[in-house]
Amino acid sequence: MTGGAERGGRPPEGAGAEPGAERPRRRERKQVLLRLDPAVHDALAGWAADELRSTNAQIDYLLRRALTEAGRMPRDARPLPRRGRPPRSREDPPGGPRE
Repeated sequence: MTGGAERGGRPPEGAGAEPGAERPRRRERKQVLLRLDPAVHDALAGWAADELRSTNAQIDYLLRRALTEAGRMPRDARPLPRRGRPPRSREDPPGGPRE
């Protein structure tokens, strides 16, 4: 076995698709099992909470920063998703939407 749907993973690309049917190519995020010392995890989780990020987002942020500083960030890497509240639309009153 090679890690397809048999082991709880995702089915191989194209599995279940009709022949000749093209699906838009969307790069999915990779899932990684990361084993950490509990104290390191707790420190990361606290740092993430201080910056209003999830622990996963904090690890992603730190890895991207390290890759950039080392000059190893791939050019085709997608930017981090924008954080925070979505921008206010022009129709919303200055104090925010009212219900």
